[in-house]
Amino acid sequence: MARNELKAAILVDGPSSLAPRKDSGTSSGSKKQPDRGSWASKTEFLLSCAGYAIGIGNVWRFPYLCYRNGGGAFLVPYLLMLFLCGIPLFFMESSMGQFGSTGCITMFRMSPLFKGAGFAIVIVNVICTMYYNVIIAYPILFIVMSLRKTLPWEDCDNPWNTDHCLKLGGVTQLEKNVTSQMNLIAKTKTPADEFFHNHILKISDSIDHIGGIVWPLFVCNIISWIIIYLCICNGVKTVGKVVYFTATFPFVILFVLFVRGITLPGAMDGVLFYIMPKWSELLNLKVWADAAIQIFFSLGPGWGGIVNMASYNPFRNNNRLDSILVPILNCGTSIFAGFVVFSVLGFMAHKTGLPVSSVATGGPGLAFVTYPEAITMLPFPQLWSILFFFMLYLLGMDSCFVQIEAIITSVTDAYPNLRKHKLLVTLGSLFVLFLGSIIFVTNGGMYILQVFDWYAASISVISICLVEVIVVGWTYGCKNFVRDVEFMIGEKIHWWWPLCWKYTTPVILSFIFITTIVFNTRITYNGMPYPAWAVGLGWCSCLVSILCIPGYALCYMIFKKGTWRENFERGTNPTNKWGPQKPEDREAWETFCKTEGRLLCGTVVINGESVTKC
Repeated sequence: MARNELKAAILVDGPSSLAPRKDSGTSSGSKKQPDRGSWASKTEFLLSCAGYAIGIGNVWRFPYLCYRNGGGAFLVPYLLMLFLCGIPLFFMESSMGQFGSTGCITMFRMSPLFKGAGFAIVIVNVICTMYYNVIIAYPILFIVMSLRKTLPWEDCDNPWNTDHCLKLGGVTQLEKNVTSQMNLIAKTKTPADEFFHNHILKISDSIDHIGGIVWPLFVCNIISWIIIYLCICNGVKTVGKVVYFTATFPFVILFVLFVRGITLPGAMDGVLFYIMPKWSELLNLKVWADAAIQIFFSLGPGWGGIVNMASYNPFRNNNRLDSILVPILNCGTSIFAGFVVFSVLGFMAHKTGLPVSSVATGGPGLAFVTYPEAITMLPFPQLWSILFFFMLYLLGMDSCFVQIEAIITSVTDAYPNLRKHKLLVTLGSLFVLFLGSIIFVTNGGMYILQVFDWYAASISVISICLVEVIVVGWTYGCKNFVRDVEFMIGEKIHWWWPLCWKYTTPVILSFIFITTIVFNTRITYNGMPYPAWAVGLGWCSCLVSILCIPGYALCYMIFKKGTWRENFERGTNPTNKWGPQKPEDREAWETFCKTEGRLLCGTVVINGESVTKC
């Protein structure tokens, strides 16, 4: 048969035409590979998803964004983005992982031209878990310091304090008595601020002075890596058991902190400040951008975690309800955390005589400076400090070990024989990540951390999600994907889902991508701008993952045997390894595609290579 005829040949003579050939490397023809493992119950999957999605950002980012962007009015764009983008992406990624029973690299068997996005996911996770584990090491050190008779950030009488240290109550007195000395007020720092920067971080003057290792942080970093290894050493077997505690206990602590906070004097002032709607803010484009970005980064699509966790589900699990429940739980937790935070900030404002707006902050400043400062004003401050930082650690650890597991699963799915050595693969991976994290526990580590946090993930993860919706909506095709999902869960899905996957969600992702660039201000830390080389380093950390996408596609087109047209057609159609991995599920799927599916499936023979086409 001539080449052109080979390229167009579609064999649809029966279910066997779709079946992988014996040399395809699938389970039907090759030597049986070690088992991937699976969740022991649906509860383990749901708790893992909840622990992954509900992280530190729910506590230190959402409450601040909400008050800054119109209070209660912010919930309008936030909830809209949840239903138009967050939930559809969650359902799409969990379906991709569950249907193919595979990780974030091999899931692109559904459209191999875009496999570079899978490598991008791994690179982003490698970069971000290195510094993220250092962030969750901070609470460990705070917990140790909280065991003292007096919290070390209560006053200014410590070796690390400077002449600029002044308690918040002192600031009030200074404002009352020396109102003309505004420059002096601007230079003052709270005891908690100096404790965090001068004692915990031992921070240098700038990013130009990296300095040496901060040994207490180094030790806490090691402890955190060891704990994570113990949690994930046997994959989902251990993760599934650990999440019963790590994903539920933070809610207990959050509720206890809420009850304590809401009963404090001045708490309602803080709560009203948090929820009071400012409807005029809805006309501000940045408010909508912040809502979309918060939903996007809170739920965690594009990181491989959702795909990876769903890949361990039973094939027939109905993941549609799961994909609605987890994002709504995440959203509710963010809103509830705002009450916990602002009730205490209201008390802090009441105690010091300052307005709530002057004590409200977001990000690490809230978690490691402002909230600890407020805790010192409570009765039994050591108890509340230990509870708060233990909650932060658990929230961060859940997210971290799911991301690391996504890296390891990607490697073991690409090289299945490594599953026999899972303990060693996990240990080796964590050791490499630990070595990479050492730079973040130096005197200048916080500056480096901010650079990577600012640049490494944002644009990269949005780009990855855009590739995913292009693959599902346009190259593989929504009709085919809907057919696969309906076969998998055993029931029809609403037209709303393919509408979002093909049109609504890509538009919103494009909006997030553009606004992330437009509103991207020059990076600073404590008001100090970064030098050009640091900004360049940040962009390199971003591009090293993004360039995998066009880079792999270009290599595929150039080095694959065949013409560019043949390679493009082959690269935008699923390989014959895509689909259910268990033989019984695969055989049923082939029959479904042939007799009940919306489109017939068959094998396209391109340049002598079989490619599944639906």
